[in-house]
Amino acid sequence: MSSIVISAARVVADGTVHSPGWIEIHDERIAGVGAGLPPRRADHEFGSHTVVPGFIDMHVHGGGGYSYTDGVADEIRHGLEFHRRHGTTTSVASLVSSGPEFLLAQIDALHDLVVRDEIAGLHLEGPWLSHHRCGAHDPDTLRDPDPAEIARVLDAARGTISMVTLAPELPGALDAVEQFAAADVLVGVGHTDAGHAQVKAAIERGARVATHLFNAMRPLHHREPGPILALLEDPRVTIEIVGDGVHVHPDLVSYVTRTAGPGRVALVTDAMAAAGMTDGSYQLGVLDVDVTDSVARVRDTGAIAGSTATMDVLFERSATRLTEGRGGLGAEAALLAAVAMTASTPARALGRTDIGELAVGKRADLVVVDDGYRVERVLTRGDWLDRLHTI
Repeated sequence: MSSIVISAARVVADGTVHSPGWIEIHDERIAGVGAGLPPRRADHEFGSHTVVPGFIDMHVHGGGGYSYTDGVADEIRHGLEFHRRHGTTTSVASLVSSGPEFLLAQIDALHDLVVRDEIAGLHLEGPWLSHHRCGAHDPDTLRDPDPAEIARVLDAARGTISMVTLAPELPGALDAVEQFAAADVLVGVGHTDAGHAQVKAAIERGARVATHLFNAMRPLHHREPGPILALLEDPRVTIEIVGDGVHVHPDLVSYVTRTAGPGRVALVTDAMAAAGMTDGSYQLGVLDVDVTDSVARVRDTGAIAGSTATMDVLFERSATRLTEGRGGLGAEAALLAAVAMTASTPARALGRTDIGELAVGKRADLVVVDDGYRVERVLTRGDWLDRLHTI
């Protein structure tokens, strides 16, 4: 049995910032965490650095030039490696809307990656979405939920689907929410033009996630509040936010975080293949995407097409922004909030009790960041990756 001890100026564990702190790891699991000096000489000492749980991205389509949406296992592995080096130790592979046969082929192609826990599950973002709020989805592939098709999808997936996103106003959508929830699939409300009452009905039937809140959904209105208020006001709903500074204004991200609480907010990248790459032309599913100044947009419509962000950027932004402005938090509280939104909240939403925190018995996934929250080292399943700046 291999064993290592790590010490650092700060270790974020059990909802506390240990200053200084230590972690002991046996093989792939955390065997001990504490404040002060470690029980024995540390194998790895990180002076002024901070150790936080590995980031969990529950909504990501690719990165590093590789796409998850084509269902090619080797491409997904390369994309996962790119994101791991930016601190994301757990990813859910998000697919985009496609025709019935291709959807089944994607699910079949990725089944083994989920079984081996290389990815934490599949997220079907569509095809049961609103034509009015389709965003970066091919409108020709969108359709109403059909119980027979959903049954075929669930049968083909054999338990590998973690989440689906659908528009609750579509005919048959509320029944679909129940059908997925009964199969232990997390249901997100997104790409929707639904009214306030329709979304509340979906939540009562089992919907539990706001898929990238504000984006691709009917905006808030004072006489018809629409989906945003319904999702925000229900404590059972986890709020996804793309915190890249493009999808949602940073002040609004901070406001939602303070209002709903970091225990309900999951920062997601919604990253596509262009994450970490230069400006240029890319594909998202069948759609042509142009990236200019690191912003991805569908060529034909100008709709934002996911992001080019990585989770370390979202972590740094949130830990920094939450200390600023009126109602700003102290540095320690902001750090705890950033950890919650990038690790413990998404883990809880996904029903994963083995990740998301630095605690005894959890999987040994952690990130070492410097004083500016830049990733220095990443440890996943008890093994170190190379330094970020070497890639």
